[in-house]
Amino acid sequence: MFALRSLTASILFSSLLAAQQSAPSPGPVPALPPAAMPEIPKLQASPKLSDFDGMRAATPLARQMFRVDSFLQRDPQDGAPASQRTEAYLGYTDKNFCVVFLAFDTEPSRIRARMVRRELIDDDDQVGMYLDTFHDQRHAYAFYANPFGIQQDALFTEGQSFQGFDSSFDTIWNTEARITDQGYMVLIEVPFKSLRFPSATPQTWGVLLARVIPRNSERSFYPRNTSRVQGWLTQAAPMHGFLDISPGRNMQFNPYTSARAFRALDERGPAGLRFTGKHLEPKVGLDSKFILKDSLVLDTTINPDFGQVESDDPQVTVNQRFEVFFPEKRPFFQENSSFFQTPLPLVFTRRIVDPLYGVRLSGKLGSWAVGTLVANDQAPGKSVLKSDPLSGNNAYLGIFRLNREIGQNNSLGLIYTDRELHTGPGSFCTATPCVVGFNRVGGFDTHIKFGQNWQMNAQAVTSESKFSDGRHTAGPAYLVFVERTSRRLELSSEYRDISPGFSSDLGFINRADIRRANNFLTYTFHPEGRFLVAHGLRVFEQSLWDHNGTPLGNSINNNYEWNFQRQSSFDLFTNFEHERLRPVDFPALPGNRSYPHVQGGLAASTQYFKWINVFAEIDWGTATNFIPRSGPPVLAYQNNAFFRGVVRPFRGLTVENTYILSRLLDRDTGLNIFNNHIVRTKWNYQFTREFSLRLIGQYATTLSNPGFTALQNTKNFNGDVLFTYLLHPGTAIYVGYNGNLQNLDPSLALTPDGILRTRNSFINDGRQIFIKLAYLFRY
Repeated sequence: MFALRSLTASILFSSLLAAQQSAPSPGPVPALPPAAMPEIPKLQASPKLSDFDGMRAATPLARQMFRVDSFLQRDPQDGAPASQRTEAYLGYTDKNFCVVFLAFDTEPSRIRARMVRRELIDDDDQVGMYLDTFHDQRHAYAFYANPFGIQQDALFTEGQSFQGFDSSFDTIWNTEARITDQGYMVLIEVPFKSLRFPSATPQTWGVLLARVIPRNSERSFYPRNTSRVQGWLTQAAPMHGFLDISPGRNMQFNPYTSARAFRALDERGPAGLRFTGKHLEPKVGLDSKFILKDSLVLDTTINPDFGQVESDDPQVTVNQRFEVFFPEKRPFFQENSSFFQTPLPLVFTRRIVDPLYGVRLSGKLGSWAVGTLVANDQAPGKSVLKSDPLSGNNAYLGIFRLNREIGQNNSLGLIYTDRELHTGPGSFCTATPCVVGFNRVGGFDTHIKFGQNWQMNAQAVTSESKFSDGRHTAGPAYLVFVERTSRRLELSSEYRDISPGFSSDLGFINRADIRRANNFLTYTFHPEGRFLVAHGLRVFEQSLWDHNGTPLGNSINNNYEWNFQRQSSFDLFTNFEHERLRPVDFPALPGNRSYPHVQGGLAASTQYFKWINVFAEIDWGTATNFIPRSGPPVLAYQNNAFFRGVVRPFRGLTVENTYILSRLLDRDTGLNIFNNHIVRTKWNYQFTREFSLRLIGQYATTLSNPGFTALQNTKNFNGDVLFTYLLHPGTAIYVGYNGNLQNLDPSLALTPDGILRTRNSFINDGRQIFIKLAYLFRY
């Protein structure tokens, strides 16, 4: 059966490739960027929006700036002129780089603009730019703003797919914006202190200007940015000038003070639970930043506080065989995280649970990019009772990443990570991970680009782990990924080999002893009609083995998607999978056993109206019950549903509602094995660009049938309130409250299935109220 599916996929791929080769050529892609390099003029003063009254260059200062007006679409009609006229004016002063966008619109009432929190402008009309300050076609700053001047900034790294746009980056820059009867205007002013660039004069930067019109699903750029060519920064326009500029002395000190009162479950003891808390717990800390040689950044943090960080988005965690991934949200670990990325996810900073300090050096020196991180983690020593030998011990970690650019868009990299935790044997540790000893990982990787459409990522690493009881494990891991992208045809193949002895305590490798091969193919048609923008087929195939050659599973996923105007889409998908479980995975199994899964479903999304954005997905089929009441895992029927709706009823208010259902049913009786429901609502009211109120409520319940599963009946409600006054990144006031209710029995007694639970009553098992003040000093 698997061989037949693979043959079918191969025939389909060959047919589509032939269709791609025989299809009429859309015409040559123009040389990008143009040969003549524009020179950015130096201004005596920064421009103001008043210099562009009437949506025109109204003053001598405005007319002195370099003007751009030839914006071309990337989506939906690649290469066509932008549907709405756009002009941009560029210049710089001794201290700032300045761009003024005049975004004309023949229907200004249809402009999508909201007063939202910083960064959350993806659904809005917006303008922005990419600045490749080293002109290496590898790294760039991204700055976007909506018609209210709400900012979004990011670091962009070429060749890293969706992870390449790192919106966790925050810096200080200024925006002014105004909606007019002809469209809207935006001024973006970026201080040179907020950028890193080489010490040279004059300089050449790569610049890519952008406009987004969501009601048309449109993205337009200057110069042309086409999907027929892989890469973004390779298509940026080189702009000349920038005489005698420097970030100068750049030191930042960001002290904070906070106080909280809290009550929480104390889970340190293996014999039982109790509560712990304080009526008042003050805390102070300091984040610092030092710019070295204009391009390297030294960041330090002492006693960081993350009380204001938003809780994780909901995910299904019941009946999961492997660890579920939750992204990092803490600012210190998010910033410059792209410097530590490798094809294998070997740096996952959520493993650092409770740091006392951290030091990070990252940046570029010529063709070299470097990232280093040193920190400690107090969590292991705090996760045990004081009588445990591990009590008071910290884990210490170091990460070193070096990348060398070779030629055009090629690179060779080195990664080394080390986590050390030393104490005597017999420790009880509940932290994750909790390796008492050391874990070290090191190896090399490369990124190679072939022509305009092909690229390859490859990596080879090895690990060594030693435990306090004398045990020792080691082993290699490998990955090769090859990808071809173009406007119509996209295909990729990956081979991943994780040996039985390999482990990465600072990474996210949730399964060892596997060899995995997968292939992905997409062929998209672009009718570019009045309603239908694009449609196409997506096929994903995967096979797994262990290192003894035992097949562990294979799957093939087919998806057909239609994309319409106004960011609307509809998908149909099926998945055929064989999963093989072994006695080493589940001791109740008498031998290897295969579990065939067949699933089908559909998904739809739309932002037809500017005040609502909706996504819904439902699927049904078969799945495995990994937690039966007794015996080995069994095959079951499955239903899943996901819904997310974002509503903006009036200016300033954003309401995001999410519902997730995961259900298993017994195949013989049709009775429920479990129903898992997650309901989350998040309300944000933006009073001004600086002041906001955020409310989050989440209810999660697992209703289980004890005849079919050992899962408990759990009910959990979490509430979160946060007032924020954010003058700019680093200077803010936060006041918040978080509370959690569970259906725990007040005795907190332990049963074979877990903590004793009640049917309907709740207790407050965790709450805190806090205030935090932070101020950024910048020299």
